[in-house]
Amino acid sequence: MHHLDDRELAHLICDQSSGALAEIYRRHSGPVYGLAQRLVRDQSLAEDVTQEVFTRFWNRPGAYDPDRGSIRSFLLAHAHGRSIDLIRAEGARRTREDREARLAPTTRLSLEEEVMDMARAEIMRDALATLSGQERTPIELAYFGGYTYREVAEILGEPEGTVKSRIRVGLKRLHGRLAGADLVVAR
Repeated sequence: MHHLDDRELAHLICDQSSGALAEIYRRHSGPVYGLAQRLVRDQSLAEDVTQEVFTRFWNRPGAYDPDRGSIRSFLLAHAHGRSIDLIRAEGARRTREDREARLAPTTRLSLEEEVMDMARAEIMRDALATLSGQERTPIELAYFGGYTYREVAEILGEPEGTVKSRIRVGLKRLHGRLAGADLVVAR
């Protein structure tokens, strides 16, 4: 096969000649790998690109048109395109992983800690249920809804001082109910 030119080898590859593909690989894999390596900057990915380029050529040898250029330019064009695809995919993957990492909780609770948290939440719900609606609603809005005292007053249509007083009284009652439950409530 060493004596055949690239065009003749391409015709043999169309006839499924693995020897012809091996010769094309011997002649052109270095430049294909070199281009991929320069673009993706990772040996393993460059090897993957090189393998994919030659596998595609083996599976679809008719895609090569000798009238449009040499086999080397054809293979290099495919290596370039595949490398760019990998770079884009890698960038998108990194962006996605960074976004997921930012959104994911920073610490993972053990099963025991999760059970304790659920028990504490139930105790808190039960204690909140014992408060009057005038005390419970502003506390829920301020502490669980994230509203300021002024915003709670606007939502409830009541003076800010009244809302603050109800929250203060409600928190005192919660503190008394939760003191034995090992939960800390701000006064």
